[in-house]
Amino acid sequence: MWEPSPIYPDPSIEILDPRFLKYRLFNAAVERLATGLRWGEGPVWLGDQRCLLVSDIPNDRILRWDEETGAVTVFRKPSHKANGNTRDRQGRLVTCEHGGRRVIRTEYDGSITVLASHYEGRRLNSPNDVVVKSDGSIWFTDPHFGLLSHYEGEPAPQELPQNVYRIDPDGLGIAAVAENVAGPNGLCFSPDERTFYLVESRATPHRLIAAYDVTADGRAIANRRVFVDAGPGGTPDGIRCDVDGNLWCGWGMGTPELDGVMVFAPDGTAIGRIRLPERCANVCFGGRHRNRLFMATGRGIYAVYVNTQGAPGG
Repeated sequence: MWEPSPIYPDPSIEILDPRFLKYRLFNAAVERLATGLRWGEGPVWLGDQRCLLVSDIPNDRILRWDEETGAVTVFRKPSHKANGNTRDRQGRLVTCEHGGRRVIRTEYDGSITVLASHYEGRRLNSPNDVVVKSDGSIWFTDPHFGLLSHYEGEPAPQELPQNVYRIDPDGLGIAAVAENVAGPNGLCFSPDERTFYLVESRATPHRLIAAYDVTADGRAIANRRVFVDAGPGGTPDGIRCDVDGNLWCGWGMGTPELDGVMVFAPDGTAIGRIRLPERCANVCFGGRHRNRLFMATGRGIYAVYVNTQGAPGG
């Protein structure tokens, strides 16, 4: 049975490089907020409601954790095997659906708008994760993971390559910004939006995080390079940047040496690690000051206060 650390500083928050010392709060410990999920994903903070939403893909639901009471309730069920979530610049929820094979937006009145379901006349595979850029454009990954089983989607033939897409701010156009990617997964922008980060979950011989330059018009990416080689067993998944440009990455493969969150400096150096008792699939920043890191894992939801803030757009 996992229990939070009774001592400070929490030994599960590891300093791998002196640069990480400024981000660890001496008297902040990792907390478990909820358990009982089958595969937690897509955390997103709703500041105006003081709550966190987390997808529980196999259970076909999105859960809501309330900051004031700690209560966990069902926000949406069925969710069409929802995965990644974010908010657009108007505060509306944007969700990737594995089962629905689409990207949707929840309007203020609760109605659903389909933002993307097809590309060039063919159905999307299983939209996975999503971010919104400051210009209002929506960027999402579309691997085939949801087509492989009933557990996280619906088995079906793959109609499109595994791509990364951009939806225009007006929602009327969609373009592939990266094509034939080896398992496109987590994605985010650097704080200045000049760099785009992308997890390649099926890259060989190791999973990796690629970095791209964002073109001057902000509509495309170029100059791909390897930002992090995850090495044997490394499993980057969902990623988010803080305001200093550090990359906080869900990580793990079911072993104590790997499970948790890895933190990389803008130069790609691993500077910190947060050990968890299970694999972390995805992360987001939230709380009143965006200084609380929320971590969605295989079976639960965890959180820890840190001495930085999440970059906008996550």
